[in-house]
Amino acid sequence: MRLWLLRHAKSSWDEPDLADHDRPLSPRGERDAERMRRYLEGVDADPALVLCSSALRARRTLELVAPALRGDPDIRIEPELYTFDATVLLARLRAMGTTAEPVMIVGHNPAIQELSLNIVGSGKALPAMAEKYPTGALAEIEVTGDSWGGLEDRTGRLLGFMKPRDLA
Repeated sequence: MRLWLLRHAKSSWDEPDLADHDRPLSPRGERDAERMRRYLEGVDADPALVLCSSALRARRTLELVAPALRGDPDIRIEPELYTFDATVLLARLRAMGTTAEPVMIVGHNPAIQELSLNIVGSGKALPAMAEKYPTGALAEIEVTGDSWGGLEDRTGRLLGFMKPRDLA
């Protein structure tokens, strides 16, 4: 099974009174999401399902990268994914049960990084991912097993970890 974990791109803090959920992307975030879209166009990112936080910055990140996703993924904006808790994301994956479709999650740190570290047991880029999971970064993980319901800790292999600054 394949899993992509995308942290939303850099958000704007220009309006300090704006609710966290409603913060847009910064100009840098817009550029970084475009870079990630171009990167995804060059790899076979083919999630059948994309789960995205309802926060504006996550939805905008997805909007910018979605044209690069192969096929016609089912895109779901889910308010419960506006979380900073990795256990919520893990529970959402496991709730998918017996399906083995490729999945992408667009969300927030520290949840995205912690979920990655919980799932991944090996991979060349693991130390870099453990050190820092910057905004706009994407992990591609191969997970053993044939269902999300049986997802176990440290059973994944990190196939790639791409940061927007590496795409400049």
